[in-house]
Amino acid sequence: MDGLKEWNTWKSYSKELKLAAIKDVLSGHCSVEEATKKHRISSRSVLGKWITKYTNEIELKPTHKGKGLSHMSKGRKTTFEERIEIAQYTIANGLDYQKAIEKYGVSYQQVYAWARKYQAGSEDALKDNRGRKKPLEELDEHERLKLRIKELEARNEYQEMENTFAKKLAEIKRRNTR
Repeated sequence: MDGLKEWNTWKSYSKELKLAAIKDVLSGHCSVEEATKKHRISSRSVLGKWITKYTNEIELKPTHKGKGLSHMSKGRKTTFEERIEIAQYTIANGLDYQKAIEKYGVSYQQVYAWARKYQAGSEDALKDNRGRKKPLEELDEHERLKLRIKELEARNEYQEMENTFAKKLAEIKRRNTR
């Protein structure tokens, strides 16, 4: 009868339990079905995934209740120093994003992106450069020419607006003098 009950909660499994179940199956002491029952694993497919990871030498991590279900869907603004601290904390804790989310009150997307950028590059990758314009000295010739074209186009548009305004004003004056 217990097998027919519907599970409404996320089951937690320690790394040790996962390894014990895997070793029972791989050593031949138990079938997948028997190991699933013995270790109270939710399904054979769960144990099968663990065995696949183990045989492909992918690290097994403990599963935590509700892992991956962030209560924060929206992030918050952070300083450059906070982003470094959060990325370092996440990496130091084996990329446990949920732990960082709970500790720092940020979103999964933020933690994931910062940890990935920090690992791939350096601290500079975590700077927020949105809205920053390069000083004229940093621009190469091509960028300077593009900037000059934009300036001239804006000036031209302004002069066209002035001309249109002057024509409209002259038209209104002509109508009023009749």
